[in-house]
Amino acid sequence: MEIWINPRCSKCRTAQGELDAAGVEYTVRRYLEEPPTAAELTEVLGRLGLEPWDVARLDEAVAKELGLRSWGREDVDRARWVAAMAANPVLIQRPIITADDGYTVIGRTPDAVQDVLSH
Repeated sequence: MEIWINPRCSKCRTAQGELDAAGVEYTVRRYLEEPPTAAELTEVLGRLGLEPWDVARLDEAVAKELGLRSWGREDVDRARWVAAMAANPVLIQRPIITADDGYTVIGRTPDAVQDVLSH
């Protein structure tokens, strides 16, 4: 299992606590320090069944600077969103937890963390 976190994020710390309490082994990726590539993001989005605009943090300063809220949300826009998120990982919603079998969730709620644990 792997979890992408920002250690300053309370939701990330809560998710890690739930993983610890469940006694599962996992690796931590501090995605702000080790940003995912565009290919990794595309893969994760595919496993989540979501589009990049579904997992973008639109209230971040860089999102406002880039004007993300006004960007298109069609298939042709996907690569632009992914590139922006790879270049500015603070735009990626967190935590993202991937089970060993590839099942992936955004673990912002206890239910989401339990979902990946029971998978």
